Amino acid sequence: MPTQYVRFSGAADLRMRLVCATLSGRALRVDDIRVNDQSPGVRDYEASLLRLLDKLTNGMAVEINESGTALKYKPGIVTGGRRINHDCGASRGMGYFLEAVLSVALFAKKAVEVTLTGITNDEAEMSVDTFRTVTLPMLKRQFGIEEGLSLQIVKRGSAPGAGGEILLKLPIAKELKNIDWTDEGLVKRVRGVAFTLRVSPQTGNRLVDAARGVLNKFLPDVYIFTDHHPGDGRDGGGGKWRVKKSTPGFGLSLVAETTTGCLIGADIASSAAKAAAEELGSTFGDDEGGEALGGTEGPGGGAGSDEMMGAGGLLSGGGGNTSRRGRGGVMVPEDLGAAVTEALVAEVQRGGVVDSSHQPLVLLLMAIGPEQISRVRLGQLTPRAVQTLRVVKAFFGVTFNIQPEHDSGTVFLSTVGAGIKNISRRAT
Repeated sequence: MPTQYVRFSGAADLRMRLVCATLSGRALRVDDIRVNDQSPGVRDYEASLLRLLDKLTNGMAVEINESGTALKYKPGIVTGGRRINHDCGASRGMGYFLEAVLSVALFAKKAVEVTLTGITNDEAEMSVDTFRTVTLPMLKRQFGIEEGLSLQIVKRGSAPGAGGEILLKLPIAKELKNIDWTDEGLVKRVRGVAFTLRVSPQTGNRLVDAARGVLNKFLPDVYIFTDHHPGDGRDGGGGKWRVKKSTPGFGLSLVAETTTGCLIGADIASSAAKAAAEELGSTFGDDEGGEALGGTEGPGGGAGSDEMMGAGGLLSGGGGNTSRRGRGGVMVPEDLGAAVTEALVAEVQRGGVVDSSHQPLVLLLMAIGPEQISRVRLGQLTPRAVQTLRVVKAFFGVTFNIQPEHDSGTVFLSTVGAGIKNISRRAT
């Protein structure tokens, strides 16, 4: 009997298509992947995601044509397990892979313990700090995943050198809870983490002062931690100095907590390779040079790439950013701290119980939830969220009822889940 494929055209949100194919057990076929791009076909980070899914499953089959513009994917059984290691590469931040791992691992045979290496913080993806302080608590509070969720940041890594490392532990779930999550509440406190990697520790204090300068105008309960990492740095070997892989960088992640327990996050990191090298009086090779903050194209480039997540994508568009730039084209800490804070305020003003970068994940978890009504209030839907609605309809047959509320500018979405269950876990 010939394989029945769910067919798509173009590379838009390939990650969500692969996740939904794996959870539904249905084969996926994607044609015309970046056929009009100067570099057509599957990107290296998408191939890396396929290798990661192969490590989490058993029996997966992938066929890619010679030009890389057509992909056939037959999912295997999600097995999970411990001591899984994967190098995410330097093309995309770990946030790109974490969402896929989280969605798939909940329905594995065994609890997942995976070590990822690569870029922990960059200007395009949701950072590991936001994943730890927003995504994991959201699963605990709203979707019934009580125990076993943890993320440990072993080493930081910035683009383009990468070198970061995290340890992620995820439990398995029998099934998810249905949710009725519509009360946003009011912001009562803000917490955050300012990290520095191979730059002066005073950079973290400058980030904190800039963020507090904006936030303390609205509320007094603001606390931002500083996390300094010396990185690999320089060391002498055989009487010769050599520069290791770790790239200098700094960044800020902020989380606003409301009176009803909602968590709204915003973050951005600076690839300070070139500017920090000049600041330290060093000279790096071309492979260590960082791209200027604020690019509007992702690593995939062109039409059809995943929409950039996190505050970086929000800040890079619009053309109204007149922040001062340091040497090497990197935003100085004061402006970066103020920019992240303004992005957080914009997310709060946008409305909804989650920030814009978490909309696709919430919609996916609702779609695979129990066969009961689930409701959620979101801000204005992002292009990725709209694409997610199309993908879950194609794979699970789940449609959402959308009711906009014009007074607040938010949107109510309700659906009956597909009832996906983990048959590998006992009911007791």
